[in-house]
Amino acid sequence: MTYNLLSFKSSIGTQKFAYNDNLKEYCPFCDREHLTDILDKDGKLLLVKNKFQVLEDAYLTVLIETETCQDEFSNYPRAYLHRVMRFGFKHWLAMESSGEYASVLYFKNHGPLSGGSLHHPHMQIVGLNKINYQENISPESFIGVPVHQSGNVEFTISTKPLVGFTEFNVILPDLNEIDTLADYVQTASHYILNHFNRCKSYNIFFYHLDRTFYAKIVPRFVTTPVFVGYRISQVTDRIYKTAAEIRELYFT
Repeated sequence: MTYNLLSFKSSIGTQKFAYNDNLKEYCPFCDREHLTDILDKDGKLLLVKNKFQVLEDAYLTVLIETETCQDEFSNYPRAYLHRVMRFGFKHWLAMESSGEYASVLYFKNHGPLSGGSLHHPHMQIVGLNKINYQENISPESFIGVPVHQSGNVEFTISTKPLVGFTEFNVILPDLNEIDTLADYVQTASHYILNHFNRCKSYNIFFYHLDRTFYAKIVPRFVTTPVFVGYRISQVTDRIYKTAAEIRELYFT
């Protein structure tokens, strides 16, 4: 495993908004008239340069998914869900293919334990100048208990999770089936928020390894101390029951 370290600019980070679920509070992403550094627009979708460039040797952008804070990824209509995913993949892969970065991160935070600073639905696309995330990620982390498969796209629960305990995965060999990936990612996020241990936070991470694309959807709780202190991942003994429950709820 390669040990990589990103430098966080604390002086900039302290200027960011604190996470707040009160939708009556001011939200800069709702205040579209005052947004600056807009890189691209597709209807309600915006890609903007992140006002808070908190990482050293990196370029941070934000994909603003909707016009209001009331919307939520797990409830998007399918047509809009597919539009969001295609817009994100387009810009993620464009940054990746530009040759300007060692690697490009693409991820989503939702909820107070996700590491996000705003409730408003958004994703982040981050170009890293010196770090290649692929060196620390193995395809093994995405295989496991099958939940469902459509065409060539697989939906699984990890038996070798990156952190633990329960990590949902989508494996996409062909970009022509990106809409199926979007459907599975939405199913996992909806299950987490509505049926999984009263969880209200999750992350979605996207990966490009060799010629295959992956998504990992991770329910967020307080991180296990065994991982924090020893980097030992844990897997729950309930993953088979979880897979069966998802099949019954969403695919029966």
